[in-house]
Amino acid sequence: MKDRTAVIIPAAGSGQRMGGIAKAFMMLAGEPLLLHTLRPFLADARVIRVVVALDSPTAASPPTWLCALDSRITIVGGGTTRGDSVMSALSAVDDADIVLTHDAARPLVSPPVIDRAIRAAGRGECVVAAIPVTDTIQQVDGDRRIVATPDRATLWQAQTPQAFPRAMAVEAYRQAALDGFRATDDAAIIARYGAVVRVIEGARDNIKITVPGDVLVAEALLASR
Repeated sequence: MKDRTAVIIPAAGSGQRMGGIAKAFMMLAGEPLLLHTLRPFLADARVIRVVVALDSPTAASPPTWLCALDSRITIVGGGTTRGDSVMSALSAVDDADIVLTHDAARPLVSPPVIDRAIRAAGRGECVVAAIPVTDTIQQVDGDRRIVATPDRATLWQAQTPQAFPRAMAVEAYRQAALDGFRATDDAAIIARYGAVVRVIEGARDNIKITVPGDVLVAEALLASR
């Protein structure tokens, strides 16, 4: 398999846990968060296209800096869910062999993680960047009573990028649309339709900006680099 890579960045979320601020365009260390997220992918010569899925009003009139950043960037209108946004973006990556999906709110992804993802998908694998869980996880019921304590040696915390051969991703999302199946994770959709998905080594600092306190952590990590 060749390594012509398309990267899909779903960025149509409303940022409810950030007080209604669209995370992709909030400022992080003096620059838009999305800019930090895009840079490592654009620095990789194997990446032939980066598709950013934005909410419809923003996609119709995107920021000037985003349009001028790189000729490989394509902007599409996203949907109400992550899956809808990825489905929309898949229609713009017909010229790629590999598809990576990556959270817009993970601005600290590193070139080594990206490389591992592309190499694995180039071998025909479906993979998810992840890190081993180090804390004990408790499964609880609706009353918060502990019902199980899974062996943490079997648990990994999923991150992005997630990487797949393009044809497999397109077919899985087509089937999911027909079945009305939704998931918050791309790998869950791929796995549902028969593919084996494994984890590759992610990074502890590949954090996701979810709540306001995460911004301070991300800025400290950026400063340390």
